[in-house]
Amino acid sequence: MQFPSNQPVIYLNALEHEGAKYIRLWHKPNPFIVKRLREANWIKYSKTYRCFVMHHRPQSMEMTFAHFQGLAQVNTRYLYRPKRLKPGKLVAVLAGGQQGEPLQKLPDLPVVKLQPMLVGENKTVVGITFRHSQKVYETLRHSRLATWQLEQKCFAIPEGGQHIQALAEELEGIGWLWLSQELVVRDIVLLRRLWEQTYVKGADYIPCPMDYLEKLYLLNYSMNTIRTYHSLLLRFLNSHKDRGLGQINLFTEEDINQYHRQMVQAGAYSCSFINQSINAVKFYFQRVLGRHEVQLNNVERPEKPDRLPTVLSKEEVKRILEATDNLKHRCMLQLLYAGGLRIGEVINLRLTDVKSDRNLLLIRGGKGKKDRTTVLSQRLLENLRLYYREHRPKEWLFEGQFGGQYTADSLRNVFQACRKKAGVKTNATPHTLRHSFATHLLEQGTDLRYIQTLLGHRSSKTTEIYTHVTTYALDKIVSPLDNL
Repeated sequence: MQFPSNQPVIYLNALEHEGAKYIRLWHKPNPFIVKRLREANWIKYSKTYRCFVMHHRPQSMEMTFAHFQGLAQVNTRYLYRPKRLKPGKLVAVLAGGQQGEPLQKLPDLPVVKLQPMLVGENKTVVGITFRHSQKVYETLRHSRLATWQLEQKCFAIPEGGQHIQALAEELEGIGWLWLSQELVVRDIVLLRRLWEQTYVKGADYIPCPMDYLEKLYLLNYSMNTIRTYHSLLLRFLNSHKDRGLGQINLFTEEDINQYHRQMVQAGAYSCSFINQSINAVKFYFQRVLGRHEVQLNNVERPEKPDRLPTVLSKEEVKRILEATDNLKHRCMLQLLYAGGLRIGEVINLRLTDVKSDRNLLLIRGGKGKKDRTTVLSQRLLENLRLYYREHRPKEWLFEGQFGGQYTADSLRNVFQACRKKAGVKTNATPHTLRHSFATHLLEQGTDLRYIQTLLGHRSSKTTEIYTHVTTYALDKIVSPLDNL
């Protein structure tokens, strides 16, 4: 039905209130329309929304059309318009020429886990386990290397990097190899293959140069640092793969700066990630290529924001520690808090590192490959003695369910399960217990220099961050609002 263009228009808009659907009526100021709206008993004026509303029903709409026939046009153009949803995070508006992720991932393949295993008379082999996959099973069954172990009911290969390398070749495109932490791999060629197995390798793909990894290894960088530098240099090289490795090796300081400037503008990477990328690329150009004329010290580094660490209250820590009846789990969580240990330092503890006669814990090869000692709580020592009598660990203080070193992922899962069970809403991690240890010591009046030593910080500035989160002496300060 066509309405004269000079008629006033009433627009119907969708409205939801407390789960019920309504229609909001909007029109330009017009006393005749207002009078007519007040005469309709199915239409009410809402003080909340400051407009006339009615139930979203077919009969209500039919009565409204009939009620205003000849007086105004009832328009439904906005009634069925889809909702305009806003994204949950900020959207960066980037400059032109931004690069996407240079390393494309392969479709997910079955994960084949390798871990050392004892067979026969103390003979060590590498056991192979995987979730059921017919392709993986058939490949291993016809393998020239893998053999079926009747007693252990799994496939196994001889220990040695060359055998894992051969297995990786057999499983190429069929499964991804995953090495347990009990397998300490020192074969750089094998490590590079494993670290790059999930990427699409086209004709122009640039692998990480072997001399780069060998240089890092020979200079005694930690394996975590080598893996981080590997991934960051790999990303840098494949961002410019269309130019080839030869041209990349001739890059100027401005070329490198432009790459990291784009990462900053993208807003998708943390300052730590970008700074680590600068360090990885700098090491390649200066220490591997010997390009000392490229003064990468002038590369613009983004300033890291000063974020305060998350700290739990003493009551929250107590609830988390009491949330488990498993003695091993409780001892590990208590160690994180009682000594301010990192998660890797807990799982790397050996039986001989507990110095009960001196009330000390010896931390070997912590962050930065530094040894240190920290305090040993008496309550923790009692629990450790009970734990030892019950579990009788052989070498590591905490061993897995089937022997060997306890894994970091398992400890993270234990902590999160206890946090949820304790009803602690704070978004905490096992490292939060280390932050809480330092903050609570400071609130007890412990000197900052001692806290620095216990945490193993090289610089006192790192430890001073805890002065910003402590509540020490804050209870003596009165807000001016309370004096109004």
